[in-house]
Amino acid sequence: MTGIIVIGGGPAGVMAALTAADRGASVELWERNRSLGRKLAITGKGRCNVTNATETEELVRNLPGNGQFLYGAFSRFGAADVMDFFEQRCGLPLKTERGRRVFPASDRARDVVEALESQLELAGIPVLYQTRAKKLALRQGRVSGVYDFSGALHPARAVVVATGGVTYPATGSTGDGYALAEQAGHSIVSPKPSLVPLETEETWPARVSGLSLKNVELSLLSGEQTLDKAFGEMLFTHFGVSGPIVLTLSKTVCAQQDRGRGLRLSLDLKPALTPEQLQERLRRDLEKYSRRIFANSLGDLLPASLIPVFVGLSGIPEHKPVNQLTREERACVCSLLKALPLTVAGPRPLSEAIVTAGGVATRQIDPRTMASKLMPGLFFAGEVMDVDGWTGGYNLQAAWSSGYAAGNGAAAYCLQEADF
Repeated sequence: MTGIIVIGGGPAGVMAALTAADRGASVELWERNRSLGRKLAITGKGRCNVTNATETEELVRNLPGNGQFLYGAFSRFGAADVMDFFEQRCGLPLKTERGRRVFPASDRARDVVEALESQLELAGIPVLYQTRAKKLALRQGRVSGVYDFSGALHPARAVVVATGGVTYPATGSTGDGYALAEQAGHSIVSPKPSLVPLETEETWPARVSGLSLKNVELSLLSGEQTLDKAFGEMLFTHFGVSGPIVLTLSKTVCAQQDRGRGLRLSLDLKPALTPEQLQERLRRDLEKYSRRIFANSLGDLLPASLIPVFVGLSGIPEHKPVNQLTREERACVCSLLKALPLTVAGPRPLSEAIVTAGGVATRQIDPRTMASKLMPGLFFAGEVMDVDGWTGGYNLQAAWSSGYAAGNGAAAYCLQEADF
């Protein structure tokens, strides 16, 4: 009999398996795909933001979806521990960038996946690829193993469910863990998108699809009220907008009863400049290019692909000589640079979300061990639980920390069971 079966070869599952093996438990890892870490390999635009180099309290604050539940897990295995794991144990150099975001020094998410694969091999943990859990085996009110989809029973003293949420189903996150949890009597908080690109009513973003803007500020507005704002990088797409700051604001959008339809976005293209400073900057630019037409005078202020869109939104004739611009037209240019408007049509589908909000209700899970309060021998880790946070490495830290807690908890449970 295997001591522990861990279902799911993502970050939480791998960390649970390694931790349990470190504690002397026999472990078997199940992965429904042909390889490990398919979703992990595409995170952070293929760079993998493994954690955020901050303290427990800050980690909790950046997980507005039940982050307090993981306070103890973060305290026992926090950001510094994750960094030590990769640098000292795996030999993978890391680097810390703006906002304390931590990446592999190589900027290759694949290096993170390969480091985890190497550790599983060194620990002697067998990985069963293309293996899915159909249902839990229950005996005398406790978990006794797992049935796979062929109907075969795999006996085990404990089972860790780390199957992820329902985002990016092509990577294997299809909600399998919810059915297993419900079989054991757990409640599932209805899954919904968290950190998801946004569609806009305007169609012009498609004209600049693929354009990435850095160091801009995006505000989310309802009427005259500012609901939230974020500074950093964003991306225009064929349907609207995406990128880190859009994903951050999307959580507020998704929390609205009407899925945010009709909310407005205001894009500040020059957040480092006050309106007065921008007016002076524009005056110098227009003086510099006084012999040009309006459409050819904005190259120092805007990316080339955005200029035709900007000119159209301004209402100023593109061929108008710069030296003929009126005071009102100059003011319009400044206003658009500080508040380029967009209207939210709604979030993209759940399948395109970076993170799932919802999942196994945390009130039914022991926060110290990630053990089920309803079914002895059952443990949870990662995104399958109702925990989610902002971009910046916080969601992956939640996966590492909860996986560590579940691995410790499952190993201790197996040792206790073996004594009977």
